[in-house]
Amino acid sequence: QVQLVESGGGLVQSGGSLRLSCAASGISFSVYAMSWYRQAPGKERELVAQITSSGRTNYADSVKGRFVISRDSAKKSVYLQMNSLKPEDTAVYYCRSALNYIEYWGQGTQVTVSS
Repeated sequence: QVQLVESGGGLVQSGGSLRLSCAASGISFSVYAMSWYRQAPGKERELVAQITSSGRTNYADSVKGRFVISRDSAKKSVYLQMNSLKPEDTAVYYCRSALNYIEYWGQGTQVTVSS
């Protein structure tokens, strides 16, 4: 059974930092591309950052220079370090794994940034 379990969300003041974690099980983690998405109330889910199996990264323009995605194959985990948080970063953050046409999603973790 495949599971992606996110953790690390919470309430933080504007300018603060949070580190999200996503622990994967039931997949050959090292071959999957991993990514973080977010969905704010009333908005569509959007890509925040992604990291390929080889470690190549890509970021949404809105988070470039503030967020860093990383992965640890030994721990089967992907991380999102979020710095200089803004109220507009408030959303539910989801972890996604993808390999060709196969994808899995976590349940999400809430991030709330107060002004």
